[in-house]
Amino acid sequence: MSYTELPGAKVPIRMWTDPSTVEDGALRQLQNTATLPWIKGLAVMPDVHYGKGATVGSVIAMQGAVCPAAVGVDIGCGMSAVKTSLTVNDLPGDLSRLRSRIEQAIPVGRGMHADPVDPGSLYGLPAAGWDGFWEGFDGLAEAVKPRRERAGQQMGTLGGGNHFVELTFDESGSIWLMLHSGSRNIGKELAEFHIGVAQRLPHNQGLVDRDLAVFVSDTPQMAAYRRDLFWAQDYAKRNRAVMMALLQDVVRKEFKKAKPTFDQVISCHHNYVAEERYEGVDLLVTRKGAIRAGSGEFGIIPGSMGTGSYIVKGLGSAASFNSASHGAGRRMSRTAAKRRYSAKDLEEQTRGVECRKDAGVVDEIPAAYKPIEQVIEQQRDLVEVVAKLKQVVCVKG
Repeated sequence: MSYTELPGAKVPIRMWTDPSTVEDGALRQLQNTATLPWIKGLAVMPDVHYGKGATVGSVIAMQGAVCPAAVGVDIGCGMSAVKTSLTVNDLPGDLSRLRSRIEQAIPVGRGMHADPVDPGSLYGLPAAGWDGFWEGFDGLAEAVKPRRERAGQQMGTLGGGNHFVELTFDESGSIWLMLHSGSRNIGKELAEFHIGVAQRLPHNQGLVDRDLAVFVSDTPQMAAYRRDLFWAQDYAKRNRAVMMALLQDVVRKEFKKAKPTFDQVISCHHNYVAEERYEGVDLLVTRKGAIRAGSGEFGIIPGSMGTGSYIVKGLGSAASFNSASHGAGRRMSRTAAKRRYSAKDLEEQTRGVECRKDAGVVDEIPAAYKPIEQVIEQQRDLVEVVAKLKQVVCVKG
């Protein structure tokens, strides 16, 4: 589908979904976002839903300003995927051991490594650049300085919520590895600190929604935020790279006879800020629950833990600021999902997938998400499908 345009105070709201299906709270957030004095464009992806601070599935283009709540508290959260030489014929009948090995190698939930992972010990992971990256920690906000040790131990860990590690297969039977995670606790603390700073600035006092407080260019607050933001985005990218290397190591050991090889890893953020240029104007583009989908660029759009995912290639739509959805998107809150569904429902909806099926992850039940096929169909002018994947192992925190 092409987009539907709703009127907004400063800019129109371009929506790649039926506006009548978007909950009132998300529509109010979008209307509030369109009032920001610095805004130059607002695109809304088909996985749109109400979010803390700002709408999930929104792409906000501003000139000389950035809204930290519109990035989200998991700065740099995103996806990584890689195709392997394995096929479904290489899989054992019982996948529980493989899932257990993955959980042993990659800490989940609140877990962390006892000692920081040495990047040089991981096959295929570039060892260069790590010293400079960690030296950058010293320049971060004073509020997070006590978190240096924890940040090191959480590098290469999954976290909880909608984060996952999966073994999937495409329509040809080829096995893919996929994972979803972000900047862990250090990103969250940096985000919360800077959101608080922005909300106290004088130029934000007249906004219709204090959650939309921004930093403006050529101020010390903006400079400090950009420094911490881009460091956290790098942390998230490196976190996924370490996890993928750990995951590949597990697969090499478990499928030793098959001698698995791996294609180039596809990786994309979906909670981040990028400096981009449109119609001759330099803009700061914030994607919260959206991926970049420039012409020919690969992206990953996951569904829920029982429905599969898509590898896509961007079509370069300027109307969407070269963006696409980051996933299926929730159609009910975590609280509502826990109230409505049981562990038995989860077991039924994840039949055929080796995964947790207990009350602790009922809020991630497939029925709590929008149908991924519908979400893909609504953005056919933004991306083309390269591969459709179905999971057989799903690890969650």
